[in-house]
Amino acid sequence: MLYVLTGLTDILDGVIARKTNSQSRFGARLDSFADVMMYGVLCVLFFYWAGDLLVPFALFIVLIASVRMISLLIAAYKYHAFVSVHTWGNKLAGLLIFMAPVVYSAFKSLNFLWIVGLVALLSAVEEMLIHLKSKSANENRRSIFFK
Repeated sequence: MLYVLTGLTDILDGVIARKTNSQSRFGARLDSFADVMMYGVLCVLFFYWAGDLLVPFALFIVLIASVRMISLLIAAYKYHAFVSVHTWGNKLAGLLIFMAPVVYSAFKSLNFLWIVGLVALLSAVEEMLIHLKSKSANENRRSIFFK
């Protein structure tokens, strides 16, 4: 129950902030920081629960994390701030990552995890390309295809 509640509050905080016109740059960064913390905790718990079954994903996770770190370093260099973009791809990746433990527990299938990893990698590459192409930071850019 607590796991589901934290996921819902992660989704709803941004919606509520936009509806009440109370969004802020600090709030967007705090949300991104909370997401990174969630990913780290999920990785640790997932490897603890599933053990050796997830070893093939270790390099994939390192690759995704590396692309994310490079993206943050590009943003820090260009904008003099660590910027994470709230793209549709990042939101989809976050949702799938959040669902991964539940889906794995229910079906004991690794196929869904490969899909999650692919979406996470593509969203990380998209964010990196946005940072490379943009002249200014925009945390709320929806996609590389839209400004």
